[in-house]
Order: sequence, then C-alpha cells, then structure tokens
Amino acid sequence: MKIAVAGTGYVGLVTGTCLAEAGHTVTCVDKDELKIAMLKKAQSPIYEPGLEEKIVLAQRANRLNFTLDYQKAYAQADVIIVGVATPENEDGSANLQALYTVCKQIADTIETPTLVVVKSTVPVGTNDKIANYFDRLLGNRKNLIEVASNPEFLSQGTALRDTLCAERIVIGTEGGYAEKILKTMYEPFGQPILTMNRRSAEMVKYASNDFLALKISFVNDIANLCEVVGADIEEVTRGMGTDSRIGSQFLSPGIGYGGSCFPKDTKALHWLAEEEGYTLRTIQATIDVNEKQRFKLIQAARKDISSFAGKKIAILGATFKPGTDDLREAPSIPNIRLLLNEGADVHIYDPVGMINLASIFGDAITYGDSVEAVLQDADACFIFTEWKEFKAMDLKSFQQMREARVYDGRNCFPLAAAKEAQILYYSIGRQKIGGHVFA
Repeated sequence: MKIAVAGTGYVGLVTGTCLAEAGHTVTCVDKDELKIAMLKKAQSPIYEPGLEEKIVLAQRANRLNFTLDYQKAYAQADVIIVGVATPENEDGSANLQALYTVCKQIADTIETPTLVVVKSTVPVGTNDKIANYFDRLLGNRKNLIEVASNPEFLSQGTALRDTLCAERIVIGTEGGYAEKILKTMYEPFGQPILTMNRRSAEMVKYASNDFLALKISFVNDIANLCEVVGADIEEVTRGMGTDSRIGSQFLSPGIGYGGSCFPKDTKALHWLAEEEGYTLRTIQATIDVNEKQRFKLIQAARKDISSFAGKKIAILGATFKPGTDDLREAPSIPNIRLLLNEGADVHIYDPVGMINLASIFGDAITYGDSVEAVLQDADACFIFTEWKEFKAMDLKSFQQMREARVYDGRNCFPLAAAKEAQILYYSIGRQKIGGHVFA
C-alpha cells in the first residue's frame, strides 16, 4: 500500500517507520527542512530507543522516504495519515491550525481516491468537520476523499513497542470502504482492531488518557494524605494493585504527570465539555491536583531550608519521564524557574535532556556531565525523573554534598537504604528519613 504521513513528530515518524517495516511504501512529509535533512541521513530528530535503527533498515529496503514536497507525496497516495501537532491554546482548547493546513494541501493535490486518516488527537466531532471541509474544497470531486479517525496510544520511550505490540487499534469510520482499507493496512500487525464511528473513536483517545491522568492524580492525593496520617503509600498501592479491577499501572506516586498528552488532553476535554454546557468535575479535580503536586518537593524543602538564595541546588533528571528527551510540561521546569527566581545556584544532570534544557535556560543554570559533578558540595538535591541510572546509584554518593538533603519526587530509593546512608530523605507519601543532616 502507498502511504503518505503528514508530520514527523513522535506520532508521524513512529507510525510511518512501523508501517514501512510492515511492508508498505511510506513517504513522510514535513515542512521543517532541518528535520527532513536529518531523516534522509537516517538520523532521528527525536530521542526514541530503537527508532533510528528501524529507520535505517526501512530506508535500505526502499520502503521509507522523507520529503518536503507534499504535492508529490499526496498526489496518488492510497492513504494519507495526518499526525501533526494539535497544541493547547491559552484557553485549554486544541489548536487545529496545522491540521486544517494539511487538509487544504491534500485537497489541492490529490489525483486519485484517497483515505485521509486523522491520527492527531482532536476534539470530538473534528473528523466530521474535516469531512465537511473536504466536501466544500473539492466540490464535485468530493468522492475522492474518505475521512477516518485512528487515534494513537503510544508513549515516549516505548513508542515502538506501543505501535508494534498494541493491545488494540481503534478505527472510526462512517463507511465500509474506509474500514476495509484500514484493516488491510494494519493486517500485518496482527493486532485486535476495534471499529466504531468517528466521534466514538475520538472520545476513546481522550477518555483513555484522561482516565490514566485521573488515576495518577488520585494516587498522588492519597499519597499526600498518607504523609498526614502516617501510612506508607507504597504499601497502600501494593494492596490496591493486586485487585484486578484496579491494576498496578499508573499507581506510582510522584510530583505529577507531564509530557505532550496528559496535560493537553485533560484540559482539552474539560474545555470541550464546558463548551457543551457540561462540567467534568473529575477531570477538573485531576488538573487541580496535578498543578499543586508538581511543587511538593519545594514545599518540603522550605521546611528544612530557610532560603534558597546562594545555595547550590543539585537536580537529577529533568525530562517528564525516563526514556525520552521531552521536556514538555515536565514538572522540573517550573521548579527550576522558581529556584532561579529565589537566587539558587542550580546544577543539573539528565542523561538525555541536556540539549533541550539549554534551549530553555541557556547559561542561567550549570549543566553537569555526571551525577557526581552536580552533587559535589551541594546544599540540597531534587530528583525529578526516575532514570535507571539514578535508581541504581549508591546512596553514599550523597555524602559528597555539603549537606545531604535529598528531595525525591519519584520515590527512587527504599526507605531502609536512605536511613542506612544517613541522609535527610524526603519522598512522596512515605515517612521522612532524618530530622537533621549527617555531614
């Protein structure tokens, strides 16, 4: 099958690469000249484990191409997958400008019958509006295009696995032709395919992401209460997670969710409901809890440190989760800004996020090349990302700090190990170790 993919971000690039691996001929389109130049050299512009290797193999097999020329890519494609960004507007709604731009390009270009598959996350009803938009643009040629919804469920750091080994593929169509084409396209994947109408498919994406975000905010709320009443959140979640009706996933307490999906999708669904005159109270609570949770470590540190001014603050991890260089909505970012505003001397180490950090903070912070470099003579350490490198470290490394104060936003270490290492250790929803610092 001849497939064009609009957009080479996480969604478009991973989807296009995996479809090429499955045997289709795929052309990925982007307006960013630098990205296309990199991709033509088989260099991935995003950090995603294993992706670059698959791009190399697909290019060698002549099944994966990259271009700036959308006219050539779209003209005779059997399927055009739209995976462009739908960022958040100031009011929380989704910005669909890039989506409509691509649709206009498609309408101006296609020469043969084409299935347009919207993979971008869009408000419920958007695919119907896109179908009407095509009808207006094409006039008596409107039968050339069918529109389908095919939401993605991939996560940064595990995007290849999430695509190639998905638990389900959701397709939303209004006719048999589109359904047949999508089933044929995905047949090599051998995954369960759920068919429904377009609006239901759009809602599946939002409902799934927002439920997971709600689960995270719920466990963080319970973790905060555990600190007050003397319970241990890890024991609590162990008890909860063994219940098959609840499950153990997304029950890890911390300083809140981030990334390109959960923050945007919760706000977008809440905005959509408000526009329709309905209030999603659970989603509003999810958003509120997450906003407050991201500053838990600073709040805890203020009880031990009277002022951050002039203090060397070590930060381990900045990306919103391990396995990615993505800093979008990462809890570390507002915390770093707060520390800088209060006069702290911020030193940071992240295994893959340093280049992106530099594009945000420039020379306002110091970038260490190792854990040891940032810990040396630090007055306090904040852990924002649970990289394996940090979880495996010897806690005695914290003794090289001027004062061994550790504020762990991801519960990386067992309490017993923190106690043995003689550090002041604060984590989320658990007992605080140490009333003072052992130098």
